[in-house]
Amino acid sequence: MRIIKNISSGWLFKKGEWQNEKDFKDFTMVDLPHTWNAYDGQDGGADYYRGKGTYIYKLFRPDAPEGYLHYLEFKGANAIAQVFLDGKKVCEHRGGYSTFRVNVTEEIKDKPFVMVSVVVDNADHSDVYPQMADFTFYGGLYREVELISVPQTHLDLEYFSGPGFQYTSRVSGADAYLDATAWIKNPHEEDMVRFCLSNDSGEIVCEKYEKAEETVKTSLFVENAHLWQGVKDPYLYNLEISVIRNNETMDISGCDVGIRYFSVDPEKGFFLNGCPMPLRGVSRHQDKLMLGNALDEEDHYIDCELISEIGANTIRLAHYQHSQTFYTACDEYGFVVWAEIPFISVMNMDKAAHENAMLQMKELIIQNFNHPSICFWGISNEITIGGEREGLVENLKELNSLAKKLDPTRLTTMAQVSMLPMDSVQNDITDVVSYNHYFGWYGGNLEDNEKWVDAFHQKYPNRCLGLSEYGAEGIISWHSDDPKCKDYSEEYQAKYHEYMADMISKRPYLWATHVWNMFDFGCDARDEGGVKGRNNKGLMTIDREIRKDAFYVYKAYWSDDPFVHIAGRRYSQRPYGKMDVKVYSNQSEVTLFANGKEIGTQSGSKIFIFKDVPLEDGNNTIKAIGSSGTSDTVIFTRVKEPVPGYIMPEDPDDKQDGVKNWFDDLDVNAPIPELTFDDSFFSINDKIKDIFENEDAGCVVLSAISKFTGKKMKKSMLMVMANASLKDIAGVAGASNKEEVDRMLGIMNSELQKIKK
Repeated sequence: MRIIKNISSGWLFKKGEWQNEKDFKDFTMVDLPHTWNAYDGQDGGADYYRGKGTYIYKLFRPDAPEGYLHYLEFKGANAIAQVFLDGKKVCEHRGGYSTFRVNVTEEIKDKPFVMVSVVVDNADHSDVYPQMADFTFYGGLYREVELISVPQTHLDLEYFSGPGFQYTSRVSGADAYLDATAWIKNPHEEDMVRFCLSNDSGEIVCEKYEKAEETVKTSLFVENAHLWQGVKDPYLYNLEISVIRNNETMDISGCDVGIRYFSVDPEKGFFLNGCPMPLRGVSRHQDKLMLGNALDEEDHYIDCELISEIGANTIRLAHYQHSQTFYTACDEYGFVVWAEIPFISVMNMDKAAHENAMLQMKELIIQNFNHPSICFWGISNEITIGGEREGLVENLKELNSLAKKLDPTRLTTMAQVSMLPMDSVQNDITDVVSYNHYFGWYGGNLEDNEKWVDAFHQKYPNRCLGLSEYGAEGIISWHSDDPKCKDYSEEYQAKYHEYMADMISKRPYLWATHVWNMFDFGCDARDEGGVKGRNNKGLMTIDREIRKDAFYVYKAYWSDDPFVHIAGRRYSQRPYGKMDVKVYSNQSEVTLFANGKEIGTQSGSKIFIFKDVPLEDGNNTIKAIGSSGTSDTVIFTRVKEPVPGYIMPEDPDDKQDGVKNWFDDLDVNAPIPELTFDDSFFSINDKIKDIFENEDAGCVVLSAISKFTGKKMKKSMLMVMANASLKDIAGVAGASNKEEVDRMLGIMNSELQKIKK
């Protein structure tokens, strides 16, 4: 019988490599999950430690029958991990987000214990994705480690560290068939494989015995199948697979089973089990304040519960493979999941990098095949920010073909950067496609969102289109009675999402929409809105403590749980005698009271605004009551003068932008300058971080982007890609076509070549 031991407690850790096997003085005791970037990866400065760290563990020979095989299972080590036993290298894994296992049987069979050392490296490597992205690449053994002991005959643990079995379901009227495959290592002639399906009460629904071979296939009949209906009814059966010899179970494993089928229509959107179900939800990163990405099981379930609170029915898990715990939680909560690999922002021309992307796709699918929540495999995200590189389309096609080969039952998708033309050949690669659009934040107006999606849908009515990202930063300290784009106020973020939620609700053809993001998350290079080291587009703060007003916008649109929420509570001190009170609710009527006096009752939907509510000097108790009886109360204080602390201080980036406008008199239709490269002067070949160390060179870049795109690009935004060259991130500037990009780069380069390093 399989024996699993969690060995996540009692590890030694130090930054750097272990040089002296007898010297432990620089080590500290840690428990897993652990990351060395829990603090410096979220505090800003683009200076978090990226390098090697060493973990040491004293592994005693497990108490198991003679002849058993022993595997160390690492559930996540970012990004490259080398495993040593008593100084002997036994494994190397390249890729920071998937599970990997190493057979350690021979190394421990004759010893009472061995010293396990794991050297983890989160430095930049040309052959490991992600290469460049808008989030912190936390280093460490940030998920748990287990020791798995199995007899010689067992479910295969070595095939890309998958579970050794998989299933698919076929619905036939009221019934269903479960097609299952198991891969058996070292089967004997007398061995059998038992497939047993139980309902959620533990009662056996059906079971079948097959002769054990290296590959065993069977089909189970499920009468009156109870379907997995997403968040409305996430019903799960349990499949148990056992390898049996004579009267003994040699190995056993299993998973939850959701019986369901789905489709996407370019006009009507997503269908689950034949019923329309518009996918409306959020994206999620796997980090938290002062924990980095080293989350435990409770953290994952808390996130699911919070996402469930707003009534979302889908989650895009960006931009890498997430914890098995979270996928399991999504199965249980009923979220429809988009799972993807970290092929993001830029394609490295290193051939080994493409092999790594293919490996990560194999691991993602093979390890997560059995999760009913996953309906979509994502092959890339904003991959043309780094430009249309030679071979990119071919690589995308190969990734898509691999995904379809490994799993023909699910659909493939990709998230396109906003600037990618509608007619790009990339949009024909995957089954469905989505775009990341930030009209009304990084550039353009809110109205451009609906104009763009309607234009795409009209031009390509047979393509399934979604929104994979949209959002605006919201800092809960900043407030405004007249919120505007880029003031970073909580009010503008709410206004932005009010518009987007309404726009999306009227367009069923959008097969899925995902808010960016559910939670603020770490990006050490960022310095936005006076908050360093974070992307602040979350509907909640990174510590999961504060629900921003925008959170309740979506709760009003998506949730059936009765509620009312008075907006603006953190803007508590008001320097006037009357104020408009905004209430978000999913109730049909809301009644407002001020200091115990009824102000009035409004009938409506989602957003209720009570105009000119009088404020007395000092504290004012404002209470809203919904038609179901749910209520919310906030105290607003009338003060004599506006509170300066509600206004974001001037951003240093804004000052730098105006030091020198290099291109006031530029003719944007002039011939593209010839590219020259004198290495003693700056050029577009230089890294972003090096260019911005020189004030004039930085101004050239920001001024050129402003001139050519009409968008005000901040230094902090470009510093997210600090290690990329200027020519490699031309796509992020938002130029409308290749000729414009080439002209912008040519003029930038011409001016940079006048600035000596």
